[in-house]
Amino acid sequence: MGIINSELKPFNATAFKHGEFVEISEADVKGKWSVFFFYPADFTFVCPTELGDVADKYEELQKMGVEVFSVSTDTHFTHKAWHDSSETIGKIQYYMVGDQNGSITNNFGVMREGQGLADRATFLIDPDGIIQAVEITAEGVGRDASELMRRVKAAQYVRKHPGEVCPAKWKEGEETLSPSLDLVGKI
Repeated sequence: MGIINSELKPFNATAFKHGEFVEISEADVKGKWSVFFFYPADFTFVCPTELGDVADKYEELQKMGVEVFSVSTDTHFTHKAWHDSSETIGKIQYYMVGDQNGSITNNFGVMREGQGLADRATFLIDPDGIIQAVEITAEGVGRDASELMRRVKAAQYVRKHPGEVCPAKWKEGEETLSPSLDLVGKI
């Protein structure tokens, strides 16, 4: 079964957010747009550039009604230590989820076999808890929060406008398409 249009599986975890450890579950995700941003490990090289990039867009994501959950198989204690010791990670205001037993990473199917580390993977989840978009990249390929923002806007637009779809490179305010027989072979 593909993961797109599948429902978020139940989970429980401890996260670091705003200087505190907080308990979270799938109940904290339902009813809002959410991004699950998996990365291999704290105190690494590409990961802080990606997490910092998302941190720079977090306020805008919040205005769009989106919550962010970064997830690695490190503990919530390690997340706090990294947050306290890195200027880049220190600007993070979103949830830093500890998944040391790998249950969330395995639920999303992004655990590296035999390594205990998550792939670089991003999942966009709608308010019903349904996965709407996925991005997975190789170890050395960092993700771009600007593209994540575009994808969120497109998914939110399609949800609010049934019968319309967003073409390639669509940006907010641009024309969309209404699929019909009249369009077949004309695009």
